[in-house]
Amino acid sequence: MLDGVLLLGGSALTVLWGSAHLLPTKSVVRGFGEITPDNKHIITMEWILEGVALIWIGVLVAAVTAIDPASAISRCVYFLSAIALLVFAAVSLFTGFKVKFLPFRLCPFIFTASAILILVGGVLR
Repeated sequence: MLDGVLLLGGSALTVLWGSAHLLPTKSVVRGFGEITPDNKHIITMEWILEGVALIWIGVLVAAVTAIDPASAISRCVYFLSAIALLVFAAVSLFTGFKVKFLPFRLCPFIFTASAILILVGGVLR
């Protein structure tokens, strides 16, 4: 029971933070001021891709938890998803954490918290 709560909690946190990336995309790009159209497209693409990647990780963890949480494949998904989130956390720590805007500074902590929830939930299975 607790393992499922942890897994779905980590999944939900990841999906919510990924969704939070998608919603303000236009205003984030606008915040860069006058930049070339190519740079606007690149920033838009990267911003959307991070949001989609986070949503995908969260949905994948939730799906394997709902289908067969104790299988070897599910355990592999939990482990690899946590590793991906920890990589995101490390990248965010050395980049976005230096930005004064609070949501950017929260990324490493949210990614790490999601990874821990998923890892602990997967181990408890």
